Amino acid sequence: MSRALRVVLLVIGVVAIVTGGVWVGQGANLIPGSFMSGDRTWLAVGLVVAVVGVVLVAAALRRGRRPQR
Repeated sequence: MSRALRVVLLVIGVVAIVTGGVWVGQGANLIPGSFMSGDRTWLAVGLVVAVVGVVLVAAALRRGRRPQR
């Protein structure tokens, strides 16, 4: 995996984790003041987005173990 792709995956992953965290907070009514507050749909969507973000960050940070050709 190229360095540029790793950086892109890392940035997108971190943004997804932060966005998912905010949506979880709103869905759980921990962050009031939005149409999403208290709506469990956003709790579920936020969890999925955060997990996808974690997977992207893990993929970006994983060291390749393929032998060089």
